[in-house]
Amino acid sequence: MSNIVAIVGRPNVGKSTLFNRLTEQQEAITDPTAGTTRDRHYGQVEWTGTVFSVIDTGGYVTGSDDVFESEIRRQVELAIEESDVILFLVDVRQGLTPMDEAIAGMLRRSRRTVHLVANKVDTGDKQADAAEFYTLGMGEVHCISAQSGAGTGDLLDTLVAGFRKPSAEALPDVPKLAIVGRPNVGKSSLVNALLGRQQNIVTPVAGTTRDPIHTRYTVFGFDVMLLDTAGIRKRQRVNEDIEFYSVIRSVRAIEDSDVCLLLVDATEGVQQQDLHIFSIIARNGKGVVVVVNKWDLVAKETNTMKAFEAEVRKRLAPFSDVPVVFTSVLEKQRIHKVMEMAMQVHGDRERKIPTRQLNDVMLPEVERMGPPMYKGKTIRIKFINQLPTPVPSFAFYANLPQYIKAPYVRFLENKLRQHFRFTGVPVRIFLRKK
Repeated sequence: MSNIVAIVGRPNVGKSTLFNRLTEQQEAITDPTAGTTRDRHYGQVEWTGTVFSVIDTGGYVTGSDDVFESEIRRQVELAIEESDVILFLVDVRQGLTPMDEAIAGMLRRSRRTVHLVANKVDTGDKQADAAEFYTLGMGEVHCISAQSGAGTGDLLDTLVAGFRKPSAEALPDVPKLAIVGRPNVGKSSLVNALLGRQQNIVTPVAGTTRDPIHTRYTVFGFDVMLLDTAGIRKRQRVNEDIEFYSVIRSVRAIEDSDVCLLLVDATEGVQQQDLHIFSIIARNGKGVVVVVNKWDLVAKETNTMKAFEAEVRKRLAPFSDVPVVFTSVLEKQRIHKVMEMAMQVHGDRERKIPTRQLNDVMLPEVERMGPPMYKGKTIRIKFINQLPTPVPSFAFYANLPQYIKAPYVRFLENKLRQHFRFTGVPVRIFLRKK
């Protein structure tokens, strides 16, 4: 289970710049308006072989006079609740402010690991100015410049060294299914419908309240671990943030899973937040089944289901080769079909194709439709093999791999899917020099 690090602090201290520095993104997040595209708020960081998730909590402040009480406080509260480690960012140029002190007070009362980070330390005299932050009583002040990257390496060393280690009680070696989606799409109802009949044969695995609830499910021939993310607390005063922090809860479950059940509300269709969660699933190389819930509430005509499924695939493109199951969880309609499709996807994700079979099938396809020539040079693919990775990955060996363009890579992926059935499974293709 990976660690989740949240960057918190008052506005304009450089949270988004640090986020981009850690995740190695090129474009800074500069829009502080609520509802900024959320896929810019979550990223993965790798440092000395350790991979962890980082969350930028910026982007919701509206600039009201009572900005701390109305926005920052709930940002910090939710960050404390959902994260393992907090990076508390302050601005050495502006010095210690009352808002910094208020945030520090909240963090001191939490049980999270907090690293105090003084940003915009570009020169030696600024490093001396950072000493005033020791008065917050939060231990060492890490001096960095998020803009230039100075000091971030030492900060990452400290961060990684302090990460919690995985639990000694390993999860059973069975498929792990994460139930994810926006709030109120029926995640809790699906879990209840699956577990409600024979509670005596399910075993909860202990974890912290912030982690997904792991439940062993061994009904009707299935033997899987359910990772339920439905437990996020619904506070009356949290509206915009509930959507964002439900993603953090989902991130943790997605990273721990083999296959994700992505629930979509049939009465609302595929929303931007659904697409964001789907992109996290694909980025992590997990299998996916799209579960369209509340189908009983939709007025139907002859081709309603077919049209809805086509629209779902259109929204998910280019990764549209996914199973779509229409359910009514409250009516217990097709919930076991969901489990059957999840197990099929898991099997497809685990599939290993013998090298000879792979070449016997794919090389004739390449012969029939080879890569386009590049500046008069003929590109030839000579050999293919599957790589030993958790996500189905294939290496295509060519004389001039650097000239093979994205459309042809998509063609190769489609042919792999056509011949070997990787429905609901991300497929990765690598081009290598023969």
